[in-house]
Amino acid sequence: MSKVKMRFRTIVNNRKSILLDYSPPFKNPSSGKFHRFETLKLYIYDSPVDQWERQHNKETMVLARSICAQRQLDIQNRRFGFISDAQRDASFIDFFQIEARKKQHFVSDNWGMGLRYFIAFAGHDLKFPELNDYLCEDYKNYLLSGPGISRTGRPISKNTAVSYYAKFRHILRITYKQGLIPQDLHAIVKPITPKETHRERLTLEEFQQLAETPADSDVMKMASLFSGLTGLRFSDVANLKWSELRGTAGKYELQFSQEKTDAAEVMPISDQAVSMMGIQNTESILVFKGLRYSRLKTFFTH
Repeated sequence: MSKVKMRFRTIVNNRKSILLDYSPPFKNPSSGKFHRFETLKLYIYDSPVDQWERQHNKETMVLARSICAQRQLDIQNRRFGFISDAQRDASFIDFFQIEARKKQHFVSDNWGMGLRYFIAFAGHDLKFPELNDYLCEDYKNYLLSGPGISRTGRPISKNTAVSYYAKFRHILRITYKQGLIPQDLHAIVKPITPKETHRERLTLEEFQQLAETPADSDVMKMASLFSGLTGLRFSDVANLKWSELRGTAGKYELQFSQEKTDAAEVMPISDQAVSMMGIQNTESILVFKGLRYSRLKTFFTH
């Protein structure tokens, strides 16, 4: 178990910087790297010349000893949150962009546009400490105002606002789980309620024709039939994981979060729908691995 001691390093202007020395170094559970020193960004005067500098030294040492004692407790209890201070002061926009790129790789929903709308609202320089429930509510109101920043300049619909805000809340959830913000803003701020819309449905004859139509992609055809049998949108089918399937024959259900609204869902599904999922591939957590929206309109042969 590491022991934590205060050390001093001479810096300019007759001062000493205070740092903590972990002996032996401890291993960061996130990065796997070893850490020996931590700079506290505190300093004392080497030879105080007046009452003000002596008082500064006294108060600074009290603070430094308190931090040192807390770090020792953190190490003993295997709490390493203090090593993320630099991460917590980093750019939320950069984090949003990285996570959006991961999601864009799998689904059709335009994560890039969701990011662009948030940047149009908050700018490029938003840091993690600036995130709070007031900013989240302001962003919700901004989206509901129907801004149009695309090439066409057309205002977005309410359901598009629902989608973009759900993406933002999804990023908030990841941010909190990684310890980058102190509050679970995903739980605090509520989603936008979708507007009910009429959805076109296939007739039984049309669905039968779809099932009989040859396709150059088995995964695309099975996913399309699965979508038709369950009513799930493409983005939810593309993100469906084997771990979200529950139950046994005659009592199957899906437990998942809707990609568009980020809402938790429990959906009973038929044995026929489960048969469209195929046989589980132990190398993939996704049911329909390799599904691409770009092929949706072109995969059927005529």
